[in-house]
Amino acid sequence: MEQKNQFSSRLGFILVSAGCAIGLGNVWRFPFIVGKNGGAIFVLVYLFFLLILGIPVMSVELSVGRHALTSPILAFQTILKRKTKWSFLGYSSLLGNVILMIYYTVIAGWMIYYTFLMFTGTFTSTIDTSQIFSSMLASPSTMILWTMLIILLGCFICLKGFNNGVEKISKYMMISLLILIFALTINSLRLPNAMRGVLFYLVPNIDNIRHVGLFTVILEAMNQAFFTLSLGIGSIAIFGSRIDKSQSLVGESIRIALLDTFVALMSGFIIFPACSSFQIEMTQGPGLVFVVLPKIFAQMPLARLWGTLFFLFLSFAALTTVIAVFEMIVTCLQDLFRISRTKSILILLVLLGVGSLPAIFGYNIWSMVQPLGTNSTILDFEDFIVSNHLLPLGSLGYLLFCVLPSGWGIDHFYQEVNTGNGIRLPYVIRKYLQYVLPLIIIAIFILGYLLLFKVI
Repeated sequence: MEQKNQFSSRLGFILVSAGCAIGLGNVWRFPFIVGKNGGAIFVLVYLFFLLILGIPVMSVELSVGRHALTSPILAFQTILKRKTKWSFLGYSSLLGNVILMIYYTVIAGWMIYYTFLMFTGTFTSTIDTSQIFSSMLASPSTMILWTMLIILLGCFICLKGFNNGVEKISKYMMISLLILIFALTINSLRLPNAMRGVLFYLVPNIDNIRHVGLFTVILEAMNQAFFTLSLGIGSIAIFGSRIDKSQSLVGESIRIALLDTFVALMSGFIIFPACSSFQIEMTQGPGLVFVVLPKIFAQMPLARLWGTLFFLFLSFAALTTVIAVFEMIVTCLQDLFRISRTKSILILLVLLGVGSLPAIFGYNIWSMVQPLGTNSTILDFEDFIVSNHLLPLGSLGYLLFCVLPSGWGIDHFYQEVNTGNGIRLPYVIRKYLQYVLPLIIIAIFILGYLLLFKVI
């Protein structure tokens, strides 16, 4: 078996791990969730829950990876020095990442396709943007082409190795993403009436909360804070296995969460001023990105430039996640079947090439399949499995493994998480980690079902 490479630098670890966490949930879901839930107060509540939920669970996942120095498939039996019931978490982590990628690569393909459409000048002030989006979804060949492009690109980068492929390319993409954010933000803030959107985004408005309902705002903020870091399926743990013990893992978790949150918040500074400037309702749903924003960009000066840069920004956000998760799957396949990296990548290529077809066909030739009710799609169902089951239950599993005596045990966890320089996890919150945090995660799991069936 080949030796798994370590990160060449601490900056590489932070950028690649943040790139894994920073995905389309940050840059297109976060703004419309903020808009739907009253703006600034939602952001404050979200940051609070990020602190008490996201950072502790990320510290847990990184600790498992760093102590085991291997993929989640072998991590739990490596730590306990035998195969136990906890090993199931490794297999569920692999399954979760595969299911995530069989639909995430489809959405990433949409982003690349829209970058191409923007660059070629397809969108004009008179074109029907909703018709373009509908036409894309109705065409299996179009979606297969762009999905396969994403899969092949991710596999090619992984084939170049960890340091020369995954780490190097992800670093360049993350730096490019940050540059694009600043350029797009400056452009949006210079638009007429942009400050109206900024005020909606930043200034707390009690009337907005009364309209939406405080409970709904809290619930949505809690869900967004929990899911934004993509925890519970081992995609962060794999990078914990490739860092040294020079820094405490709480400090590293905070840095990754801050970068993740920065990208999400800056996305709002791109979208809300643009919506305000062109008098577009700021509570639009997911169609905001594919229907409304192309219409806005078409009316801007230098429309092709800013539209192309925006969708390139979204594409980089999607690709950094794809590359990171591909690396996790490839490493797990290597450990599971004891095969070379090249063979693992070939398995991944076939697995995702075939596995992505149901999500694609669910919008056209299999559109009659509506597993979650009227107007739902196969992609919605796959996302439901990951977001409502594998992420919360996986996070609960990792947490319980670290705090229960039958698992690793909280004392061993504390020793690992606090090894190195930097911020330490205070011992005073031991009871919170053992009893309160697991209950919160269980509540998030149950609330996901209640929201799905509109019980609340």
